Amino acid sequence: MRTVIISGASSGIGWATAQRFAAGGDRVFNLDVRPSADPQNPAVTWIETDVADWSAVRDAVAQVAEIGPIDVVIANAGISVRHGVLELTEADARRVVDVNLLGVLGLWQAAARVMVRQRAGVLLATASVNGLRGYPLYADYNATKAGIVALCRTFALELSPWIRVACVSPGAVLTPMQLAEYTPAMLDEVNAKIPAGRHASPEEIAAAFHYLASPEASFLTGQELVIDGAETAGATTAVFGADTSERSEQIIEADALQGGTEQSGVPA
Repeated sequence: MRTVIISGASSGIGWATAQRFAAGGDRVFNLDVRPSADPQNPAVTWIETDVADWSAVRDAVAQVAEIGPIDVVIANAGISVRHGVLELTEADARRVVDVNLLGVLGLWQAAARVMVRQRAGVLLATASVNGLRGYPLYADYNATKAGIVALCRTFALELSPWIRVACVSPGAVLTPMQLAEYTPAMLDEVNAKIPAGRHASPEEIAAAFHYLASPEASFLTGQELVIDGAETAGATTAVFGADTSERSEQIIEADALQGGTEQSGVPA
């Protein structure tokens, strides 16, 4: 039985991944700010943790390490805010970066310090195809996902041969976060641009994590596994059901009517 830590495992990809590992007999710890969808599942233990708080993350990892060796850590916690580059606020952007990117760095560092002493371990994370190319309305989110891939390569170089590191970059996945931000018409429009013709299920991404943590992937490290139904294989234009040029014009016009706010000599 392995000990597995997954951040953001109370819903979506994290929840499906926790269930996949638990079903295989592993002991899973869920680091999340809220309890899981099934708090009564004895195979998944919730430790209330905000991954943006490195001190809390270190405490949670230490708590698990007291039980025994930590075999697998999956940094999955992530948030997104749908907004254009002219609309995003500093508070939103900083929170996205704190959770999505620094949350991975903090958890991986805390776990790596344990795994180095063990001379074994696997570090995994949820990146995104949003980090591979431009996607409108998610600038801060996209930047964090590209950063995760860079972290993956760097950790692999520094921690080999004892610790393996990899990340999964999903395309469109039918998660609660996706459903909260997209209308049915927008989902249909995205599906029409995916060669596979549909969104992935969280369980399909969970299967990828389960493979990456297995002995069968023992020579795989420093790599990004893209799972997107061939979305990024050819076409380069993302469709999100919004005319971004029209949105920008509307923002500029509204700002002009309000007098604007100067910041570094540029209208906000």
